[in-house]
Amino acid sequence: MAQRLEVIGSTNGFIFDDGFDHDDVAMIFARVGLHGIDYLDFTYVKSGELKFGVPVGSGQGLHETFHINNDNNEHLKTVEVYYDCKSGYIKGLQFKTNFRISELIGYEKGDKFTLAVEGKNINGFHGYLRNGYIVSLGAYFTLNHHPNKLEGECSKRGNQWDDGADHEGIAKIHVRGGFEGIQYIKFDYVKRGKPKDGAIHGLLGSGFTQTFKINYLYDEHLLYVDGYYDVASGVIQSLQFKTNFRTSEVMGYEKGKKFSLGEKGEKITGFHGYADKNLNSLEAYVTTILTLRTNCHGGTGGISWDDDGFESLRKVYVSFNKNNIKSITFHYHNHNDTVVGCQHGWESIQEEEEEEEEEFELDYPNELITCVEGTFKRFGPSEMRITSLIFKSSQGRTSPTFGIVSGTKFVLEYRGCAVVGFYGCHDDRDLVAIGAYFYMMPPPTAEKLRPQSGCRGESWDDGVYDNVRKIYVGQCENGIAFLKFVYDKDTRMVIGDDHGNKTPLDIKEFDVEYPSEYITAVDGCYDKVIGSEVGVITMLRFKTNKRTSISVGFKSSSSFLLYKVGYKIVGFHGKASDMINHLGVHVVPLTE
Repeated sequence: MAQRLEVIGSTNGFIFDDGFDHDDVAMIFARVGLHGIDYLDFTYVKSGELKFGVPVGSGQGLHETFHINNDNNEHLKTVEVYYDCKSGYIKGLQFKTNFRISELIGYEKGDKFTLAVEGKNINGFHGYLRNGYIVSLGAYFTLNHHPNKLEGECSKRGNQWDDGADHEGIAKIHVRGGFEGIQYIKFDYVKRGKPKDGAIHGLLGSGFTQTFKINYLYDEHLLYVDGYYDVASGVIQSLQFKTNFRTSEVMGYEKGKKFSLGEKGEKITGFHGYADKNLNSLEAYVTTILTLRTNCHGGTGGISWDDDGFESLRKVYVSFNKNNIKSITFHYHNHNDTVVGCQHGWESIQEEEEEEEEEFELDYPNELITCVEGTFKRFGPSEMRITSLIFKSSQGRTSPTFGIVSGTKFVLEYRGCAVVGFYGCHDDRDLVAIGAYFYMMPPPTAEKLRPQSGCRGESWDDGVYDNVRKIYVGQCENGIAFLKFVYDKDTRMVIGDDHGNKTPLDIKEFDVEYPSEYITAVDGCYDKVIGSEVGVITMLRFKTNKRTSISVGFKSSSSFLLYKVGYKIVGFHGKASDMINHLGVHVVPLTE
């Protein structure tokens, strides 16, 4: 459903309205007269075909044109409006897409206003015309389902590369670092629900390689990339990736100038940049994250408010009296920042002595709001009010009952999802209505147990799943040379990557009787390869809640145990070369 922004300017004149049933704005024609904008004409796109709006005004002469390349995922996002209150005319207009900004059409005179809604594109216009001039302009907005191009602040040295924006997400990230900084980067994307190999950007050299796997099958997606680059050399020095569930380790060295890629409410679906012998620049394509929105419960009067969706909720403040909820305020979290929302409802408690104010604070980031219960009641012919609210968390906690349970009960809840924002209505004294935004909850908070053995080899991390279904272990004369795991995620089988060198090897298989059986511990041995300082895993054995696997490999001087009481193993990570050099696990609490 399109969102309507009311006009900027005068409402005294003849109304025009192109409607909101378009997909995009394709072209804008405008003319500037003696007193301001005297002609506007918009061309739209509907189901792949051009659709012409109604020309407004009667300006004769040369028109200025701004063309929007919809075929290249360009979309109109913002209009800057210069309105002269004294004359009542719009003096100037400037249009901004996700890629560029038009020249100013008209005069930079009067007060400057902006037509924009974060995370949405313009798909229609309306306004008023008087005496042959445009006296006001408003717009319709719809959710942005198309990629936007984020420009970075790094160097533009080297060769330009572009992986494109036509992906659904990121599946895996490969980063190679060296003495001068990041040597190359490679992204595996998600295309039609399956992983797709990307190209290497930069050159392979001696150094370290780290990977970060994103569990796209569990709705995990990349939100932000933070890093550092050296201004003198023009080389990116470090990168760190943040998803809606977790944050990667810092890959490289935190030195130089810091940069960040990402926007609130958007997920990264592609990358572009510059590279030569090293990675010089990293930029991104982003698209809107779709959230679930509940119905709004309560009355329909008053002033509408909308906090929109954030990453998480941190604290709730509720003011109420013996009859109903007076006001509510939320503190949200978004990319390392606490965002304090506006107070919705009554702004002062001084005049009502019986009014109370209480709060419900969450154990961020480990605790989320999963359900909101409440009641609403009619107090007069047209006065519906929220009378009570209760918040329930992912840790089984329940807030105090704010207000008095009275009237019609409602529940804001989506199974498997957490609240990320609220919207509703209020008047100058009370909370009239409330609804919520939900998003898929992350899997149970996993703990990463430290790897055992040597520190050589390339880093790998399979990520966190629901369970382990099968294990492949390959042995050679020096120890364990190959590992591969098959996992379960939402009853779907997920085949992990190959780690190490599997040919020619004696590979043993260990099947887990999923879902009743799960891995509880891994024990093994490690040692240094004869004639080398490189440490390798020499033996592995897996224990479940029912049995113990056979030992693969041979015992050596040092042993280790990966285990935590009351937890099960749901993922593996480590380092590998032509041998398995390092092994660690992800564990989550048992819920049985």
